[in-house]
Amino acid sequence: MAMPKGSQYFPRSEYLRRLAAVKVEMERREIDVLLVTAPANITYLSGYTSKSSYVPQGLIVSLKDEEPTFITRRMDAPAAIHQMFVDRSRIFGYPEALIANPDRNGWDAVMDLLLESGLQRARIGIEADSLHGRTVDKFKIGAPEAQFIDIGNTISWIRGVKSDLECTAMREAAVIADAAMLRAKEVIIPGAREADAAAEITATLIRGANGKAGTDLASLYLCATPRTSTCHIPWTEEVFQQGSQVNLELAGVRHGYTSALMRTFSLGKPSDRVRRLHEGEVAGLEAALAAVKPGATCGDVATAFNTTLRKYGFEKESRCGYAMGINWAEPTASLKVGDPTILKPNMTFHLMLGNWIDEDLGYALSETFRVTESGVETFSTLPRDIFEI
Repeated sequence: MAMPKGSQYFPRSEYLRRLAAVKVEMERREIDVLLVTAPANITYLSGYTSKSSYVPQGLIVSLKDEEPTFITRRMDAPAAIHQMFVDRSRIFGYPEALIANPDRNGWDAVMDLLLESGLQRARIGIEADSLHGRTVDKFKIGAPEAQFIDIGNTISWIRGVKSDLECTAMREAAVIADAAMLRAKEVIIPGAREADAAAEITATLIRGANGKAGTDLASLYLCATPRTSTCHIPWTEEVFQQGSQVNLELAGVRHGYTSALMRTFSLGKPSDRVRRLHEGEVAGLEAALAAVKPGATCGDVATAFNTTLRKYGFEKESRCGYAMGINWAEPTASLKVGDPTILKPNMTFHLMLGNWIDEDLGYALSETFRVTESGVETFSTLPRDIFEI
């Protein structure tokens, strides 16, 4: 039986809109065909979220064709047929003989497909940052008369301004994140294992909320005393102790779209130093959100936060956040002092105010937000408190 199409979260018109924006940039750069290899950009242009990017694969966007073409490992092609909006005739699977082959691999199959399409002398756009240098060399050797143009993060920047449909997906993801954080309040208790709490939180991220299931799992960082100065380690086998602090970072996911959330938990009364840091962070967060409006810059938002936090006697060394959408962070704009990126309506960011100051002092607070026509919309509805257990 043929693989059926899965239900499509976004309509066909949404993908054609995105492709049209990419094709405008291709025409500006006089690119005939674009090979998209960054997994998030493949998701953006096709709906594909299967985890197959550990092997060569590529989405081919041509100015001549309405729909893109996708080539991947043969065993992953059915997932592409199921998830992508494109016609199944435009999905190709290369043979298993190219896997773990020291002489020929999947990139050879990608190049063969391009050459079979008559592109020996074409101007071919590539995303060099998502390719090994030897892969780019392979392309140049395989098609010596073609010109390969690195488009950098062009598609990621196009992704930066979301459609209303994308913002809806992120709101749904935020509801799931909120539900998981509330579940965390129930299971982060003295005597419970960190691993058991993480399992319950993860279950909520999958079950979802308001009838909307989580469609993937993003990173989950649960950093409990004495590891509260760490930021990117998972749970352990240890149990929560009375008097401990827990910094939690998680995210809900809907069809690739991610909304992140960070909060600090205290099993008992927090220390005066943590309480003072919390007050400064919340004041800084509110100042940062007040600075968000079309025409302001990412740097303006970061400056508003940092200026306020200093009044409480603290500094934050790391950036204040980043563009967010598909697969957590987008590799474009940063909420940091000096970033000149101009805010536009429907840009979305994770205002990430985790602050790791000393080896015995760390703290977590964040909001995912959307730039509106006149200001800001935060996706979470949870209070900006230290959650005392």
